[in-house]
Amino acid sequence: MDSPARLASLAMYVAPPPVAQATDALWAFVARRLTDAGMAGVPATLDRSISHDDAWLRPDLLLSQTCGYPYVTSLRGNVRLVATPCYAYPGCDGPDMRSFVIVRRDAGFASLKDLRGRTAAINGRDSNSGANLFRAAIAPIARGPRFFGRVIETGGHAASIAAVAEGRADCAAIDCITYGHVARFAPEDMADIVVVAETPSGPGLPLITRASASDDEVALLRSALEASLVDPSLSDARDVLALTGFAVLEDGDYERLLELEQQAVSLGYPAVA
Repeated sequence: MDSPARLASLAMYVAPPPVAQATDALWAFVARRLTDAGMAGVPATLDRSISHDDAWLRPDLLLSQTCGYPYVTSLRGNVRLVATPCYAYPGCDGPDMRSFVIVRRDAGFASLKDLRGRTAAINGRDSNSGANLFRAAIAPIARGPRFFGRVIETGGHAASIAAVAEGRADCAAIDCITYGHVARFAPEDMADIVVVAETPSGPGLPLITRASASDDEVALLRSALEASLVDPSLSDARDVLALTGFAVLEDGDYERLLELEQQAVSLGYPAVA
């Protein structure tokens, strides 16, 4: 009897459409490698029926991708790190990434200081790139617990870009990978957008598996991911994803994200507000 298929969900970067298609191609290759190596229950396709965060603590999780801030604040000890992708986009440095603070081109904002009292869009308060790194950039100039006049939560970076472009928000922090994908494959969405500042950097979005995964299983996952970096059949997919490598980081590497949070709190700026 065949083993029941486990869960594979890579839902953090699935837009614009070429990115989703390339992610599907990447997983199809990884799935074949895992199956050929004798792993049971490997799903042939990614599960797109659940939200990205619903996958993280599933007991049948084979592979997913999480945000660094939820990882360091709540997932450590409950999942296992597999690898952290490295991207070629501006703002990326190996496994590290930063966010770009965007504004409307015609808004007249020249620096972060010009955004005091304005409306900020964040994708969610548990987002590293949309909130934690944004807070780290704002804290040194906030001079108190509030900086923005209003903060709206959009649920995603694409929605935050739209909120700024449409004038519902004055600014947002967009991670450099999303920014790169949208600029390449949906440039019309960025037509009225400019970058006014960059945030500090920190380790990017890790690939994870369930806490009960064996060392052998994690090793197989890492081996399949490494193989995807050199296989000629994935050349186009790697180019679309701007994927250059996978780094194996330790829990301690993600402490940097908590340090940024603590620095902001020490400056009297505990949240993006």
